[in-house]
Amino acid sequence: MRFLQFAPPLARHNITLDVFPLFDDNYLRTLYGQGRRERLQVLYAYAQRVRALTRTQGHDLIWIEKELFPYWPYAIERLFWPSFQPTVVDYDDAVFHNYDLSPDRVVRRLLGRKIDRLMAAADLVVCGNSYLARRAKAAGARNCEIVPTVVDLARYAQRATRTEGPLVIGWIGSPATQRYVVELAGVLRQICVDGQARVVLVGAHAEVAHLMPGVPVEVLPWLEATEPTQIAKFDIGIMPLPDEPWERGKCGYKLIQYMACGTPVIASPVGANCEIVDHGANGLHASTPDQWRRAFEQLMHDPALRNAMGRAGRQRVEQHFSLQVQGERLAALLHSVKEGS
Repeated sequence: MRFLQFAPPLARHNITLDVFPLFDDNYLRTLYGQGRRERLQVLYAYAQRVRALTRTQGHDLIWIEKELFPYWPYAIERLFWPSFQPTVVDYDDAVFHNYDLSPDRVVRRLLGRKIDRLMAAADLVVCGNSYLARRAKAAGARNCEIVPTVVDLARYAQRATRTEGPLVIGWIGSPATQRYVVELAGVLRQICVDGQARVVLVGAHAEVAHLMPGVPVEVLPWLEATEPTQIAKFDIGIMPLPDEPWERGKCGYKLIQYMACGTPVIASPVGANCEIVDHGANGLHASTPDQWRRAFEQLMHDPALRNAMGRAGRQRVEQHFSLQVQGERLAALLHSVKEGS
């Protein structure tokens, strides 16, 4: 989401990308399907990255997602850092908290300031929200810009507001983040009583339904091709989050997807969620179980409000969180780094 979807608008500005991913699909299938990391896959990936770095000398600019080698100390990573090309580092998660808040004392000692040092060394730091940008500036980043994670509006059609049948409360994510919605099980059980609503989870483990007894849950697999269609069937989109350091670094991508479809949203007021959702205008904020319950009831019983918030959400995405807008801006930023090198 942070790289590949920007390729077409960047190409229109004479920027072509050669992409060297760190991990392949086999690694991701093992990680999300079985919840484990294969050591040999990781070693192979690191070897391939070293090889890829030897092939970048003819490039005008190096754009790095987060870091070159996770869990390698800064001093070793810098040995492979591009020497003759300007560098851009990009963050859409608070990956620095993997290190500075690690329960492992050795990790904190060796890696606690690694990401800060990479931010300070880069010619440009691109951050997905203000929480990440504040960290970059505190780390001494010379040039820092906020570019949110966006959606391609051409892929997301605005839905009509339904007034009949049980409402669909939808969530999209991964097995790594499904715990956030599981914590709402008690509220969802109350809201769905007597068939008023049902819950659809896209991308969660199938077994998650057993963790939400009494809640009518449908779990669907995540597929890139069907993602916009699945989201367009939601009547209310949700993004619950605890107010903790890692979560403050999230960029609210699922909210942007919901809003692109004209779906009203309810979100925890944490991190970028506060920047995306204007409470009472294009969605609602909720922190406590009682606030979540009241937010659900407010939207469920007022189709006109759902329609108005959905339309306002779509407009917000069109203006600030679309590929069509941010692609142009990112192209200008990359050109400025190249020209200033």
